[in-house]
Amino acid sequence: MKTFHNLKLNENILKAIDDLGYKTPTPIQEKAIPIALKNRDIIGVAKSGTGKSCAFLLPILENLIEKKDENSVLRALILVPTRELAKQLVNAIDDYSKYLDIKRVAIFGGISSKEQEKKLTNGVDIAVATTGRLLEHIKNNTINLSSVEKVVIDELDTMLDMGFLEEVEKILPNIGKNRQISMFSATINSTVKKLAKEFLNNPVVIEVTNQREHVENIEHQIVLVDEEKKAELLSYLIGSKNIAQTLVFVNKKAQADSLVENLNLDDLKASCIHGDIRQSSRALALRKFKEKELRVLVCTDIAARGIDIENLPCVINFALPETVNDFTHRVGRTARAGNDGVAITLLSVKDYKIMAEIEKELILKIPRVELKGFETTEKKPRVKQSKPKSLKEKKINSKKRQIEDKTKSSKSTKTNKKRKITKRG
Repeated sequence: MKTFHNLKLNENILKAIDDLGYKTPTPIQEKAIPIALKNRDIIGVAKSGTGKSCAFLLPILENLIEKKDENSVLRALILVPTRELAKQLVNAIDDYSKYLDIKRVAIFGGISSKEQEKKLTNGVDIAVATTGRLLEHIKNNTINLSSVEKVVIDELDTMLDMGFLEEVEKILPNIGKNRQISMFSATINSTVKKLAKEFLNNPVVIEVTNQREHVENIEHQIVLVDEEKKAELLSYLIGSKNIAQTLVFVNKKAQADSLVENLNLDDLKASCIHGDIRQSSRALALRKFKEKELRVLVCTDIAARGIDIENLPCVINFALPETVNDFTHRVGRTARAGNDGVAITLLSVKDYKIMAEIEKELILKIPRVELKGFETTEKKPRVKQSKPKSLKEKKINSKKRQIEDKTKSSKSTKTNKKRKITKRG
């Protein structure tokens, strides 16, 4: 069995890893770290919760140890889609560099840039940045990327979904040519390939998981309910199942606000995070949720990107997302790092078709249940069921197909003969 000590990392990095209780590398770590240490460009396909942050941060720290001098020079840049993920990665850097002299800065919007400028002026080794605020610093000449040797684009598919492709394409040319780039994405699509072809040099593709592998390790439940009773059922489920901590996903900001109001009225301490909430309020809600001062955190998909709650026992889909990727992202907040987790979907009639498509794509068959007091009254869609054919009908159909095949064959032969005659003439 491989351990982190087999990866030939600096003893101070290994000491920090030991303090965190890490024993065996995950598949993405085991495959990506040795390649990154050889300075190869990487396309890593890995879901959230597979340990990819560690997979790209440890090689960066190893490189910094080798080139570190008295003055900190920006040598590593990590691009992320959201502020929450930027904060999460900065905390991870602090954990892994516990016994190293590493300076880092988080660069994102929603707060004053003056403190960020001050840190950059004093010198940093690693910058973790969202694209919008980083471009502001580039425009204002408050950051110089020419010394950067290691670049990581994390959650690339999310960045593309959020419309950040153009911003990424503006940032990368500012980095010196002597660089190693790693792109980590949940999936590889044509846009990812295009970006890789433009900026990466003969990359190694590492694919350690697929959408289904993580999803099938989670205990899935579907509760059928009328749309108008969903809010009431949500409170009932959390209370009756004694769920101590749950992340609830919705599709609309107004829905998140309304749910939080209902949950608090039911004495279930709740808050929400979405795009219209100030960054300071989002950070406060997340901190309270992690410290279990809140029982429920209601999120939209974009606001929840990068959220990592240790040992989160439950995720609830209040509203079903429209894509398989969003579904796997949501349920992937639980059952992380080998822990158990439950994903509950509240399903009303209008989403039956979408749920069936998600199950088909992920090769899942999730049982449906109805709870007493919440029996459904909505009209169910009619499912066309084909009648089983008798043996006599099967024989007749078989003979018909044989006759059709012979007719086609005969026509084809006649056509070919005509063509030959025409050619001779």
